[in-house]
Amino acid sequence: MITIDDKIVEEKFLQIDGNKIRYLESGNSKKTLVLIHGLGASAERWDQVIPLFSDKFRVVVPDLVGFGYSDKPLVDYTTKFFSEFLGKFFIASNIERPNLIGSSLGGQIAAEYAASHPNEIEKLVLVSPSGNMEKSTPALDAYIMAALYPNEQSAKNAFELMEGTGHNIREEIVTGFVERMQLPNAKLAFMSSLLGIKNSELVTSKLQTITIPTLIIWGENDPVIPIQYADHFVSTIQDCRFFRMDECGHTPYVQYPYAFASKVLEFLNDP
Repeated sequence: MITIDDKIVEEKFLQIDGNKIRYLESGNSKKTLVLIHGLGASAERWDQVIPLFSDKFRVVVPDLVGFGYSDKPLVDYTTKFFSEFLGKFFIASNIERPNLIGSSLGGQIAAEYAASHPNEIEKLVLVSPSGNMEKSTPALDAYIMAALYPNEQSAKNAFELMEGTGHNIREEIVTGFVERMQLPNAKLAFMSSLLGIKNSELVTSKLQTITIPTLIIWGENDPVIPIQYADHFVSTIQDCRFFRMDECGHTPYVQYPYAFASKVLEFLNDP
């Protein structure tokens, strides 16, 4: 049991294909909101917005298989593998027609799932999703190096670059990342996922099959996946809205949690 801003957040575990999967859950609404983290991250990445959503939703936040404190099997971590995992997670945790938010790699996974399961998601929010960028960026390169050689200095440098605003990075973000990247098979899962992104079909080819209401949120100064890549998502998804987070980098829900949650709730509550 964890308490965040006086809201109770439960740490839970379940089994999928013989792997132990860890997730956080808060709220008891009949409406469900699932949050999917990005490459190398964990459920903790969403800790500042979980309390802001849990009054209105049952909020469920998994550590994707291969990341966080979930098991890290020796498999190919392709976007198809993650999309299939997400479907199995919904079944195992009794989730039907959730609202779905995905960030970065999590956004690509969420888009992939929504494209192939058009009637199983209520609304979709993609935050600086991967899947369309054809070359790396210095901020992403720094993050990859921090994952391969995890220490506090390399991680701090990477997160400062990713934020893109010069603000201080919370200590627990840095120490948590270093701790998780030192777990068995963590680096293997990270690099396999990176190769899976690189070798996957560009997600934009599938976006036109997404018919559910979708909101794209992108940091104006995102140095990891620059905001110019938003155009492909916004112009291809049929029912799509776009919101630019000013003076913000790759993770608006970390940098400006209240503004982020306000915009998301406005979208989710819109009939």
